[in-house]
Amino acid sequence: MGPRSRAGRYFRGRRARPGCAGLRQADAGPGRTARRLGWMRVRIFELRLISAGLTVLWGFAAGLVLLGYRPGGPIDLLVGIAACLPLPVAIAALVWPPAARGDRAFAVIVWIGLGAGLLLAPSIGGVLNQLLARGPQTLLPSLEAAYPWLLSLAATTLFAGLGIARRLRGATALRRDRLVVAVAFAIGSTTLISAAFAGAAIANDLALRYAPAVSSRFGPTAIDIDPPACDAALLAGRSAILRLEIAGDVDRRPLGSAVLDGTRSGRDFRWTAEVATNLVLGHVGAARIGAAAWTLEPRRAWRPVPPDAVTGEDLDLRLLATVLSDEQRTAAENRGLEYVEGARARHCRVAVDGPTFVAGVPQLRWLAGESDLRRWRGQLDFWVFADGELGRAEGSVSGEASALGADGLQGTIRATLTAVERDRAMTISAPR
Repeated sequence: MGPRSRAGRYFRGRRARPGCAGLRQADAGPGRTARRLGWMRVRIFELRLISAGLTVLWGFAAGLVLLGYRPGGPIDLLVGIAACLPLPVAIAALVWPPAARGDRAFAVIVWIGLGAGLLLAPSIGGVLNQLLARGPQTLLPSLEAAYPWLLSLAATTLFAGLGIARRLRGATALRRDRLVVAVAFAIGSTTLISAAFAGAAIANDLALRYAPAVSSRFGPTAIDIDPPACDAALLAGRSAILRLEIAGDVDRRPLGSAVLDGTRSGRDFRWTAEVATNLVLGHVGAARIGAAAWTLEPRRAWRPVPPDAVTGEDLDLRLLATVLSDEQRTAAENRGLEYVEGARARHCRVAVDGPTFVAGVPQLRWLAGESDLRRWRGQLDFWVFADGELGRAEGSVSGEASALGADGLQGTIRATLTAVERDRAMTISAPR
């Protein structure tokens, strides 16, 4: 008797066992089908949760642009309507979730949906900060600023396309056929939506470009002058009205904030700040006029101090001498041309670490104290206007919360500086 005959008799013997046959019939019976249906219901519920999150995010982004973005162009409303186009796609994924039987296929679909949300959330935060701070008027200043939106849109349309393909072709259709339909839907939808939104936004920006504001507190509004390059010589105005806003948090729990307002004329300056942090609470100030200097501390009046006591407190001059020095801006990233309250500016970005950021903005000591931030990393965005001067800068650094002596995982410190009405005649009065 050959090997095949012995193997056949062996397996026939195994199949003849009533116990094994009973188990096999149980696995293939109604119980196994019920378990599969239960798994599918759970997966569909999970995918609907992801779809609901994407719907909320795209709806929030559309609402921001539709209701809050009003730079004064002729088609502001059309830009807002175009921003609503991804919303029906996200709703389609909520109605027809892209279910999958295989574990690997299900994991891939989940990561596509999560990736879309992870790309979209910080982009929405950037637009929100831009609107709240009355910052740049341009939504798509460069490819670097636009690509997160494009990748998120592509991931959302593919995520929805998988569900639509399952709806159109049926659950029993070949996986390859459904994938082809989903990819075709994603490519077509992404192309149409991105073209509609980019076309409206760019057309509105061009209309603003050729109809500049009469004046702007940030700088020249002429359309025939290009701002200098990011690594070109960067100047501070001979005078300026300054405002600095700083804030910090640990795992989204606020550490406090401060708002500083002041003026500078040449090397003379005077500012006061309202500080409410874990380390400082009250009014703080500094002033320098010629060889005289003063400081203001919480619950105390202005008092004279040696000039060295206010070294580095001159805000925009300090930032230019440290974070935005010529050496630091050698590898600055060009983020494109933008309009800030009607003034044309070049948006640039440099990478910074914790000590450099604190050196450029010494007022961060109100949040960080004497903490060691050497392992913290972040970035600083700055805007160079047509007069070659710094008019706006905003940045942040993040790192382990333990460096601040706080309980938590990640700490973040942010700062925004504006220098407006530059080069105008200003008089700095001595404190009383």
